[in-house]
Amino acid sequence: MSLLEFLFLGAVIGVLTSAPVGPVNIMTIRHAVQGGWRDGVLVGLGAACADTIFAAIAVFGISAVTRFIEGQVDIIKLVGGLLLIAFGIRIARARPHFEAGGTLESLVTDVTAAFFLTLTNPGAVLGFVAIIGGLGSWRPVHGDYPGAVALVCGVAAGALAWWMFLSLLVSRFSTAINDQWLGRANRIAGTLLVAFGLAIFADLAWRYGS
Repeated sequence: MSLLEFLFLGAVIGVLTSAPVGPVNIMTIRHAVQGGWRDGVLVGLGAACADTIFAAIAVFGISAVTRFIEGQVDIIKLVGGLLLIAFGIRIARARPHFEAGGTLESLVTDVTAAFFLTLTNPGAVLGFVAIIGGLGSWRPVHGDYPGAVALVCGVAAGALAWWMFLSLLVSRFSTAINDQWLGRANRIAGTLLVAFGLAIFADLAWRYGS
């Protein structure tokens, strides 16, 4: 396969792994509504950076990292669950005011949160390993470093393209948004984030209790 084909394939993987609705999608939508599409993209960029790291681990076959993640799945899940609940409560209790650009503190906090929420999701790296490992003959052969780099860059580009699309779409329909709507959206988003975190704890409790 050519470098362009690896780049395109990586972009498809980047979109497919970013699109499912999850905590980062919720945070991106929230910032795109309140601060505009650029703020939404910045939040998504935090997750895209973590996805790029995972893609590099999968493509370059960094087995030591993969084995570590597989051996520490429960601890990583526990940390991720705590982060989700903490950020969910913070968002639900916030009293937002609709202003162009939102607040810098909130934006920086959520960009960082998006990165670490994705980084503490063991399913993400294992998912990349499964997807890229399952490419078969479409995967760069051992020693094809340009092809591997192109694939990883494609994943980064695809993930970023998804966050840009989502943010632009949401901001396009945000003209009628007011403080009351933002308050409700914050409560819903915070509740969903807490629910994601509690679901992780429930899964851990189920497995250890059975």
